[in-house]
Amino acid sequence: MAVSLTDARSAQLYRRALEYLPGGVNSPVRAMRAIGRDPLFIDRGLGSEIIDVDGNRYVDWVMSWGPLIHGHAHPEVLAAVVAAAERGTTFGAPTRGEIALAEEVCTRVPSVEMLRMTSSGTEATMSALRLARAATGRDKVLKFAGAYHGHVDGLLADAGSGLATQAIPASPGVPEAATRATVIVPWNDPEALCAATAEHELAAIIAEPFPANMGVVPSNDGFLELLRDRADQNGALLIFDEVISGFRVASGGAQELCAVLPDLTILGKILGGGLPAAAFGGSDALMERVAPAGDVYQAGTLSGNPLAVAAGRKALALLDDITYPRLAATTDALAQGVLAAADGGPVQVASVPGLVTVFFSERPVRNFADATACDLDAYAAWCRALLARGVYAPASQFEAWFVSLAHDERDLEWTLEAATAAFTEVW
Repeated sequence: MAVSLTDARSAQLYRRALEYLPGGVNSPVRAMRAIGRDPLFIDRGLGSEIIDVDGNRYVDWVMSWGPLIHGHAHPEVLAAVVAAAERGTTFGAPTRGEIALAEEVCTRVPSVEMLRMTSSGTEATMSALRLARAATGRDKVLKFAGAYHGHVDGLLADAGSGLATQAIPASPGVPEAATRATVIVPWNDPEALCAATAEHELAAIIAEPFPANMGVVPSNDGFLELLRDRADQNGALLIFDEVISGFRVASGGAQELCAVLPDLTILGKILGGGLPAAAFGGSDALMERVAPAGDVYQAGTLSGNPLAVAAGRKALALLDDITYPRLAATTDALAQGVLAAADGGPVQVASVPGLVTVFFSERPVRNFADATACDLDAYAAWCRALLARGVYAPASQFEAWFVSLAHDERDLEWTLEAATAAFTEVW
C-alpha cells in the first residue's frame, strides 16, 4: 500500500497558531506531542474520512473523540442543524426541542427520570458533584486512578499506588484545598475500594462504567456491582460518567448492559450530535433539588442550545435496534484484525461496542498502572506509521479508537493493511 502524504500547509498553519493559541491548539491531545509530531489541520470530513488542509485523506478512527457515531457531515444531522439555525441560533429561553430531547434520554437511559443540560461534560460533572454533596451533606468524592471526568479542579488529581490515596493536584493552578476532598483508588481493585469506603464518609463515588480515558479498560466481573453495594453501605451517591459510553455501547449506555444503575448519570458527546452539549440526570427526587425547582444552583447561557438539541435529537433518532449490532460487529472486526496484524507481538487489544484501544503491553491492562507501563514509544511510532498510510488513530496510548456507523469493509481493509505494515516498522 503506497501513500504519498505532505503536510506543508498544516506546518504553516501550526506556526501561525503558536502565535495565538497556547501550544497552537485548543485542547492538549490535538497537539500530537505524545506521538512525537506536529498536529494536522483538518479541512473537512465526510462519512468515515477526514481530509487535511494539504488534501490528504485519512480513515478517521477518532471521530472528534466520540460524538460522531454516524460519521462526519451526516446529511440528516446537517439538515436538522440548518433547519434549527434558520429559526435562530440561541434564545436564552426554553424551546420545545429541549423537552423532546429530555424525553428521549429519559426513555433510553434506565436511571434517568429528569435531566439538566449543560454545554460540556466538565460542566455536567461539576454540577453532578455539587448536587451529590448537597444531597448527602458530605464533601469527599472517590474517583479512580487514571479516570478523567473533565477538568474539574477537585478531580484533576493523580494517585499513588496501593490502597486508598489522598489526592494531590495534577496541574499547577489547582490548589491543594480543591483536591483535599478527593480520594483515589486503583480501578478494578476491590480491596482498595472496600478500604476507602470503610475509612471515608463520601458524598459520591464517580466512575466510568466502561473506562475509556486510560484507554479502554473494562471492569472485572462483579466490580461494578461492588461499586453499587459500597456506595449504598457508605451512604454515598453512585455517579456514572457516561459521556463516552452513553448511547455508544448501547441505547441506554453502559448501565443498560451491566444492569447496575447509578444515582446520577453524566452524558455528553453523542448527546449533542457533534455540537457542544452535555447533561446530568437522575431520579425526580434528586434532580428536583436543582434550581429553580430546588436550592442547588446551576446555570448556563447556552445550555440546551437549539442547534445542539436539534443535532442530538437527530443523532439519537438514527440509533435503533439495528444499528447497535452493526456497530458491535465493526468493533469486533477492527479489534480482532489489529490483534491478528500484530502477529503475536506484545500487543493487547481491548474493546467494548464502539470503542477499541491498542495497548503495547505483554499482559492485559486492568488499571491505570498497567496502562502507564505500556510501551508508549512503540505506540507513538506505530501511530505515526499509520498516519503515513492514511489512517488517523488517537494520538495517545490513553485514548480510545471511536468506531462509527460510517466505517465499512473498505475502511477496515485499509486500516488493517496499514496496521500490519506499521507493526513491521515498530518491530
